[in-house]
Amino acid sequence: MTVRTELVRFDSVGSTLVGNLFLPEIDSAVPAVVVAGTWTSVKEQMADRYAERLAEHGIAALSFDFTGFGASEGQPRDIESPSAKVADIRAATAFLAGHPAVASDRIGALGVCAAAMYMSASAADDPLVRSLALVAPWLHDAEICREIYGGEAGIAERLAAGEAARQRYEATGVVEYVPVVSATDPRAAMPYDIDFYLNPERGGIPQWGNRFAVLAWAGWLGFDSIALAPRLTVPAILVHSEDAAIPDGARRFHAGLAGPKRLLWISGTQFDFYDQEPTVSTAVDAAVVHFRSTL
Repeated sequence: MTVRTELVRFDSVGSTLVGNLFLPEIDSAVPAVVVAGTWTSVKEQMADRYAERLAEHGIAALSFDFTGFGASEGQPRDIESPSAKVADIRAATAFLAGHPAVASDRIGALGVCAAAMYMSASAADDPLVRSLALVAPWLHDAEICREIYGGEAGIAERLAAGEAARQRYEATGVVEYVPVVSATDPRAAMPYDIDFYLNPERGGIPQWGNRFAVLAWAGWLGFDSIALAPRLTVPAILVHSEDAAIPDGARRFHAGLAGPKRLLWISGTQFDFYDQEPTVSTAVDAAVVHFRSTL
């Protein structure tokens, strides 16, 4: 299906956000989906890919840069704030609902990795969101964070660093950053050699700064996405893999969902879901079937 792309701007809590709206060439109002990707990501890394693929199947899709990221306004920059990102998703949803090409009563949400948490939080409180798809979802609570980040000691270390960085910012206006990903810097939020983020042919693109604001640790570690599940009554599908990140989080979240639900296990690593075939196509196809039946 032919797809056209609109560069769009909309307001979120006083900042102008920039997005790409992928529209199928159909002469009637169509269902639409808000799409977002991993923590710290910009739209070009994976959200654009999923949004365009949905539009090729007749579903309009909006990808965008969150406040303080990429082409969007907002200061300070590159702050991973769950509450701010949920507010941005609600603003994006409202923008979609007001677009003349969109059927305002047929809006869904698709979150890849960390955006699964933020899309779920938005959908729990926003009646505009009628359907939810979570791809390679990163879904954590305090228990899972302890398992991932080195137990209570690892959590305490990050929280202490975050508090010191917050105090420094409040006193001086200076934000302390470390790399999001690094194979050599132990301070990195993900101190590993991750090809997707470090390879300029994949996610290591100029639009992405590869920096994590240390003051963001408290908001990230304190976000309990598993607790959101019982509040979600909209139809939901989770597409995940046993070889991807924290599959136990997906199982626990799925078990707690209050509405119609499906958990689809496929093959692929976490990073395969971002840009590798056939993993992306399998996830997109599952999301399309889900949205067609629920929007």
